[in-house]
Amino acid sequence: MPPVTLTPRALYEQVAEQLRQRIFQRELEPGSWIDELKIAEEFGISRTPLREAIKVLAAEGLVTMKVRRGAYVTEMSDKDLRDVYHLLALLEGDAAAVVAQTANPAQLQELQQLHHELTSAIQDRERFFEINERFHLRVLELSDNRWRSQLVADLRKVMKLNRHNSLLKQGRIEDSLAEHQAIMAALLAGDATAAAQAVQAHFAQGLEAAV
Repeated sequence: MPPVTLTPRALYEQVAEQLRQRIFQRELEPGSWIDELKIAEEFGISRTPLREAIKVLAAEGLVTMKVRRGAYVTEMSDKDLRDVYHLLALLEGDAAAVVAQTANPAQLQELQQLHHELTSAIQDRERFFEINERFHLRVLELSDNRWRSQLVADLRKVMKLNRHNSLLKQGRIEDSLAEHQAIMAALLAGDATAAAQAVQAHFAQGLEAAV
């Protein structure tokens, strides 16, 4: 494997991002041990920035640190997944309710454009997943609560540890698109209650497909 090129950002942050992507791409599987010596040698760094990077990932929930056993990629039980989806449904439902009440026409148009892009990506799972996440994160940004956004960002990282992406289930993309249509309709109508309920229903269906 060729040496990893690191840009001039804080070294431990660069290493954390490299490891984070390896976890998301299943190059480091849930439950697998993080070999500090091997990774430090591969990156051409000392173990100090690597250990700082591992602490960052542990704070995000992506890595579990065990006394005298080192660090492992976190494994998600069904209960873990249900707990994460429950919190995401509450937090993102609340954000949608805020946006339904406060978004201006330009912001609603932006969300509608993302929804149109989502519709056009129904045959491309990877693109659908990417636009889906952009839509959710944009709703969070528009709700303008940085604490909620940070919580959701961390929970979404942990959600990616699930081995079975809910969008891989047969028919799930079509169902997800219909759920997004309900969310978009509630936002356009300025109906905060309907927006929150639509988001919560969306996560409930996503959980059912993921477990």
